[in-house]
Amino acid sequence: MRRTKGKPYPLGPTWDGRGVNFALFSEHASNVELCLFSSIESKRETYRIPLIKSSNNVWHIYLEEVNPGCLYGYRVHGPYEPERGNRFNPNKILVDPYAKCLARTDGLDDRHFGYPLGAPGEDLEIDKRDSADVAPLSLVVDTSFPWNNDRRPNTPWNQTIIYETHVKGLTARHPEIPEESRGTFSGLTCQPVIQHLKSLGITAVQLMPIFQHFGEQHLENNGLSNYWGYNTLSYFAPDTRFHSVNSRDPVQEFKTMVRTLHEEGIEVILDVVYNHTAEGNHFGPTLCYRGIDNQTYYRLNEENPRLYNDYTGCGNSLDTSHPQVLQLIMDSLRYWVTEMHVDGFRFDLATTLTRNHHAVDFQGSFIKIIKQDPVISQVKLIAEPWDLGEGGYQVGNFPSPWSELNGKYRDTLRHFWKGDEGRLPEIASRLSGSSDLFQHNGRNPQASINFITSHDGFTLQDLVSYNCKHNNANKENNQDGDNGGSSWNCGAEGPTSNARIKSLRAKQKRNLMATLILSQGVPMINGGDELSRTQKGNNNAYCQDNAISWYDWNLNKEQKQFLEFLKNIIQLRKTHPVFTRTKFFTGKKTGKSIARDISWISPNGRAMTQAKWHEPFARCIGLRLAGDALDDWDEHGEPLEGKTLLILINAHHEQIPFILPAHKRGTRWEPLVDTSVLEPHGMVRGGTAYPLEGRSLTVLCLIPKSGK
Repeated sequence: MRRTKGKPYPLGPTWDGRGVNFALFSEHASNVELCLFSSIESKRETYRIPLIKSSNNVWHIYLEEVNPGCLYGYRVHGPYEPERGNRFNPNKILVDPYAKCLARTDGLDDRHFGYPLGAPGEDLEIDKRDSADVAPLSLVVDTSFPWNNDRRPNTPWNQTIIYETHVKGLTARHPEIPEESRGTFSGLTCQPVIQHLKSLGITAVQLMPIFQHFGEQHLENNGLSNYWGYNTLSYFAPDTRFHSVNSRDPVQEFKTMVRTLHEEGIEVILDVVYNHTAEGNHFGPTLCYRGIDNQTYYRLNEENPRLYNDYTGCGNSLDTSHPQVLQLIMDSLRYWVTEMHVDGFRFDLATTLTRNHHAVDFQGSFIKIIKQDPVISQVKLIAEPWDLGEGGYQVGNFPSPWSELNGKYRDTLRHFWKGDEGRLPEIASRLSGSSDLFQHNGRNPQASINFITSHDGFTLQDLVSYNCKHNNANKENNQDGDNGGSSWNCGAEGPTSNARIKSLRAKQKRNLMATLILSQGVPMINGGDELSRTQKGNNNAYCQDNAISWYDWNLNKEQKQFLEFLKNIIQLRKTHPVFTRTKFFTGKKTGKSIARDISWISPNGRAMTQAKWHEPFARCIGLRLAGDALDDWDEHGEPLEGKTLLILINAHHEQIPFILPAHKRGTRWEPLVDTSVLEPHGMVRGGTAYPLEGRSLTVLCLIPKSGK
């Protein structure tokens, strides 16, 4: 091979048609060697090539006649001084942080560790065993792809309905997907899946981590695996477990998936984990960042640099206060937007990324660099606004253009429909877009990503079927997972043949989902909830790569009925613009409306009083949404108007006769949805009582006297 010194930018492998430029950042290394492998079966590298260091701490070289398909890794030399924060070990082959694809990612081996396991000095002693025959390898790829004028759907936030799902979980058991495509990116492009999403009304799929992840020792010791994938090894490489046998190229297969979903008007949002890596704590393996430059990539304990500051509960935290780490994250995000055409990101434990040293800082580098970036600031950005560090719960505090997972929405709705007392004021805030959380810094209702269930916790079916978690399958003595899920089993723990309990559970599911879909903000559905999926009470199925996590598409009559109900309630949301407002309610008359944009009504048909808001036993309320007070414009620039709707909510166990508002003589209300019955009641006159059943929700439409 003919070699030249190459260039320090861009980082990673760059193929130009003649050869490949390799560039790796390491500020504290004394020497770096590029190792080329002939095949994944190779036990040693074929070539070991020293790199040249530039003045900006990048080591680089250009090799002619090296092509896509080349397997490589790095050996990085320097001091092994854990007590000083250095963990260089040239006996370990390391992954390129900028590799676009990895190979040989089968699992952990003792030789992946930079210290000898079980040594008297633990991680203070260097392990001299070579990892070349077991280390994951980086792969040079050709990123060219026939996008065929691919266009992003660019669905407005207020029209967005998110479906959180797992690539394998969604497709592994679908009987109409070819067996070789189940559990893969190509499985998501199969028509049965696409038709299911479209018939449901989904506008965006939010994929649980698809970046290349790596195994965890305690799981492998128990015969389990990290199914969820929140254990990232590479921020540029699609996970090889999701490519099909036929394609053998996860990059091309991922792009095909995105292109196909875009053709169907469905956006792709990635759940990304930039807060920590798969290398874990100081006892973890040396696979990439730790061996390349431990001091640069991780937040080290200032008093004892041998240890990591762990705000994630996963052993380490990336140091986003370091410019090189910020560059890694931004380069990765831009790659997924510009090269892979994704439409947005959900940032796992996003609060960790905002920390300046220890404190949360929304004026810090990470927030600012996202805000000013002309590419990343224009896609959908969702923060999981908490971590495990001090002051980590930050719901409502991320600035524009961020939206946030609204954990307070989830908790409030669970408590309310469970029947807990004193929840009316907060349920009103959550239904109307959580202005108490998001209006203060100039954002709109779409800053709130509303959800009741997600991958983390009970499924919807389990939320109404279990009072406590049943995580024994995780082999952690049922000690893992959340202990306070605010669930209610409706009278029996787990599966039951009791018809009354089954009926109540079905109604509670309708109540929860109807509330979610009809609230102001952006609804996020936990994939499989529409199928009444159960995890048998496991509320932390992160290590269950089996039928516990995979969707069951064989539906019984009741499950099919619930699926149809959810389709109808989503269609109702899409039909009526009062559910998709782009501005917070003012409680005042707007435009030509003779009524306030929102009115809160007590069961006696009158406006809620201050005293009634704070009655601890009150569990019933109505809200009138004025269709002629939207204060917005349609796509043609005309004033936007819709029908006026009335939502009645009763979390009490008994029926309540609810007096319907009568604005003028002849006012009529047409029930559109009643979660207590399959078919709603007929037309009801204003001023008369609607029989609002116990634990139910009803939506009624105002019919003018003319009947139009």
